[in-house]
Amino acid sequence: MPEFSYIARDSTGQRVTGTVEAVSRQEVLTTLAGRALFPVAIDAKKAAQPLFMRRRVPRQLLAITLGQLADLLQSGVPLLRSLEVLTRQVSHSALKRIFEDLHHQVEDGATLAEAMRRHERAFGQMAVSMVHAGSEGGFLEDSLSRVAGFIEMQEDLKGRTVGAIAYPAVLAVFGLTVVVVLLVFFVPKFETIFATMRERGELPAPTEWLLAASSVLSRWSLWIAAALGLVVGVAWRWLRTEKGRTWRDLTKMRLPVAGIILRNLAIARFCRVLGTMLNHGVPLLQALRISSESAGNRVLAAAILAATENISAGETLARPLGRCEHFPEAVVEMIAVAEESNRLNDVLVDIADSLERRTFRRLDLAVRLIEPVMLVCMAAVVLFLVMALMLPMFKMSMTIQ
Repeated sequence: MPEFSYIARDSTGQRVTGTVEAVSRQEVLTTLAGRALFPVAIDAKKAAQPLFMRRRVPRQLLAITLGQLADLLQSGVPLLRSLEVLTRQVSHSALKRIFEDLHHQVEDGATLAEAMRRHERAFGQMAVSMVHAGSEGGFLEDSLSRVAGFIEMQEDLKGRTVGAIAYPAVLAVFGLTVVVVLLVFFVPKFETIFATMRERGELPAPTEWLLAASSVLSRWSLWIAAALGLVVGVAWRWLRTEKGRTWRDLTKMRLPVAGIILRNLAIARFCRVLGTMLNHGVPLLQALRISSESAGNRVLAAAILAATENISAGETLARPLGRCEHFPEAVVEMIAVAEESNRLNDVLVDIADSLERRTFRRLDLAVRLIEPVMLVCMAAVVLFLVMALMLPMFKMSMTIQ
């Protein structure tokens, strides 16, 4: 039986945490109500997965399959039968096994979101959260369609980005290889030529830097490679912890150019899911708790959950969001005005549309700039190498004349 961890408050307002075994999230809510506890957050614990569930599923195929599931549900086909149809239809072995497990879990009483959470590696946290929101708000078909569209959009953007950087990336790898070969095998031979100028203190600074880098790389290349491998391995393991993921999400939003794009996309997802849930009559506190997961960013999710606690104390939504430095002031102001005019659900969807339009324009511009920026960087490296090697030659020729 699945195990759920929960955060709740008792009748005195004290924070209570624990775990409970239940078939579904609804059963957990019933159990907590029987214990006189008010749930704040409920999460399904991840069970150990078989190897077939850990295989990577092509994202484009996943988007198509989820879109087909949405079409079946919109046509009135029951969820269990829809999952059965897709299980027979899917040809990819890993995805087929995943849908078999989804069918089995739903048949045992779990919701689709709870079943998908067992395969979060394949579906992604955002997809699971949006399906959860659709299950709670009664718009499962719409949420599945949005997830499929979002995955297709991600793959399209990834394809365009890879296409834009493929040529400069190949040049960069080739150029880096040539630079390393030069520093390790070619530049050290110039040390004897420049030895006299170095003794007189006439060697230009760029040449000194180049010779020093060549000396370090020649003597310690293996140790440097081993140290880099160790650092990457330790960093990879740390980034998979809760603190590491929070730091990673915070760092993403602080990146130049890319940070604004990632932040705006996360806020747009949150606003769209929250507005859609409110349109379907889901209470604000419950909608906030569920939609916080759809942002796909732990820093924003923490700010939204903090807003949930403040709202339960009588505050508006705009005030606690305004205290979070990552929410744009314009978005906070629009939410504040929407709350005053009682049009929060409609305005949130408008905010999502506006943010997505502006972000996609900015993303297209950033993708177009990748190639020239990388080429300029490569040209700067080549120029530095040429100057470092040629300046002493010019000095020596001037001395001879």
